[in-house]
Amino acid sequence: MTERPHRNFYGRTKGKTLKQSQQGYLDADLAALSPGDVGWDVNPEREPIDLGALFGGKDVWLEVGFGGGEHMVHQAASNPDVGIIGAEPYINGVAMLLGKIRRAGVENVAIHPGDARDLFDVIPDASISKAFLLYPDPWPKARHHRRRFVTEEHLVPLAKCLKPGAEFRVATDIPDYVRQTMEEVPKYGFTWLAEGPSDWREPWGDWTRTRYEAKAIREDRVPHYMTFRRD
Repeated sequence: MTERPHRNFYGRTKGKTLKQSQQGYLDADLAALSPGDVGWDVNPEREPIDLGALFGGKDVWLEVGFGGGEHMVHQAASNPDVGIIGAEPYINGVAMLLGKIRRAGVENVAIHPGDARDLFDVIPDASISKAFLLYPDPWPKARHHRRRFVTEEHLVPLAKCLKPGAEFRVATDIPDYVRQTMEEVPKYGFTWLAEGPSDWREPWGDWTRTRYEAKAIREDRVPHYMTFRRD
C-alpha cells in the first residue's frame, strides 16, 4: 500500500445548507459520474485511471475548480467528441454542476469531488489535451500566496498529465495572480502564447461567462485570459 502524502487543504468543502433538490442530485447522480479509482480508500496504489474506458477513447480535457459548473457544461455541450473531467472540492459547487448537467443533458463528463492533487496522482502521464484554471481562489494576502494553484506543488503534476502541445488556459481578475501566473507557469514546461494585448484582454472564442467573472465585472475588476502551451 502506498502511503498517502500529507497535503494541507485550505479551501472550503461546504457552504450554506444545500437545497433539497441539490442534495437529490448528489445522492442520485454523483456516484455514476465519479471515477471510482481516484479515492485513496479504493486505489491506495494510485493506479492510473483508464481514460479510454471512461470516455470511449475521446480526447480528454480537465477543469480544475469548476465553481458552479457553467463553463464545464458549456464546453461539454459544445464538444461532444471530448470527455471532460472536473475537479472541485466545494460540494455546493458540485451540486450546482450536477443540476446543470441534468438540464443540459450532457453525458461526456466526469467529476472528482475533491482535491485536484489526488486526481493528478491517477491521471496517466501525457493524457490530457486541454486544461482550464478559471477564476481560482486568489488568496490575496501575501503570506497565503503559496496556497495558490500556480505553485510548484500543483504545476508539476499538472504538466505531467498534459500531452506535449496541450493548451492550459488561466483566467483571473486579480492583478497579482496574473503576476504570479506569468512568473511561475513558464518554469514548469509551459510557453505563454500571447502575441498581442488582445490575447490576454479578450476571452477565448469558445468562452462563456461564469458567475465569478460576472461578479468581477460588476465590481470593476478586469479579467485577464492567459493561454499556455505544454512544451
